[in-house]
Amino acid sequence: MNEGPITPAAVGSWTPDGEISPRPSEEAVIDACASVYDPEIPVNIYELGLIYSIDIDDAGAVKVEMTLTAPACPSAQELPEQVHDAILAVPGVTACDVDVVWDPPWDQSRMSEDARLALNMF
Repeated sequence: MNEGPITPAAVGSWTPDGEISPRPSEEAVIDACASVYDPEIPVNIYELGLIYSIDIDDAGAVKVEMTLTAPACPSAQELPEQVHDAILAVPGVTACDVDVVWDPPWDQSRMSEDARLALNMF
């Protein structure tokens, strides 16, 4: 079965200095973020709109800016750590830095349509 061309970003490359790991895709990092759920809300944090930015450098280091639904969120310590761990498990990720930011503040307008439907918030 032919699944299309294999690109250098999809597999590791060999150089005289050794093998170079594949660069992680933004989709794979988003999927990792989407595997994390706020324990009080049955929707993943990506669909909730808590992930503000994802930056992947050429070396595979990932920087994420995220927020929480409120500064007093009971999961304030564990959610960023879960995002960090989920992203580090993505093939090709060499490092991960997760920053929690409060500006702009989160509001319901950042939620995906699927999240709004799941939470009955229109």
